[in-house]
Amino acid sequence: MSENVHSAPASDKPDAVQEIVEIVKTVVYALLIALVLRVLLFQPFTIPSASMEPNLLEGDYIIVSKYAYGYSRHSIPFSPPLFEGRIAARDPSRGDIIVFKLPRDGRTDYIKRLIGLPGDRIEVRGGQIILNGQPVPREAMSPGLIDTGYGFTREVMRFRETLPDGRSYVTYDMGPDGEMDDKGPFVVPEGHYFFMGDNRDNSLDSRAPAEIGVGYVPAENLVGKAEIILLSWERAASLFKPWTWVTEARPGRFFNILQ
Repeated sequence: MSENVHSAPASDKPDAVQEIVEIVKTVVYALLIALVLRVLLFQPFTIPSASMEPNLLEGDYIIVSKYAYGYSRHSIPFSPPLFEGRIAARDPSRGDIIVFKLPRDGRTDYIKRLIGLPGDRIEVRGGQIILNGQPVPREAMSPGLIDTGYGFTREVMRFRETLPDGRSYVTYDMGPDGEMDDKGPFVVPEGHYFFMGDNRDNSLDSRAPAEIGVGYVPAENLVGKAEIILLSWERAASLFKPWTWVTEARPGRFFNILQ
């Protein structure tokens, strides 16, 4: 006695295969579009440290414009050595907050404020920047409190610093005798830039030599300009605790334009 074997109509198999092919094509197209947008237009970054406080906090989720200064090999994921220099290069402005690749390894993303342009002479004396022989004005503000990350807060000095073009922003300083408060002079080489963190006593930046810090940053290493804080969460937020996405959010920082 033969058993009945149930099988789908022969025409169903090509339909199923065609459906899988369409799904794969859709995924591939979506990935290609995302890659093009990431390379040419915008890239998100999460701030991992306190070196740019008070303007960027650990847990801020920012958007960086990739087209602001043109494109280099570092505009592409994994920085493949496809070409040298920059395509459609545009000069950054002093005071821009910029993501760049750490010169000593060409892979690690850093974010700092641009202070020195090619040819500038920079000194730091008592925490104040001396730019081409002229002190950069900074106005003392009321003290602030910072989270040390060890369960307590600490008072910190705040200054409003104003660059020669009028751009102004707030910096933190724990005192005039910090390790990084008396440095230089530095003369920025052609084709390079000098960066500092806004949290002046908690930033390893161009004031430190390239072997241990940032040093001078080649123009090729610029990734893009930080434009906006899209979202922000406290340190206690966790990907694996969905309720903290709400309870630990900082809504007052959402959609803040960076200065």
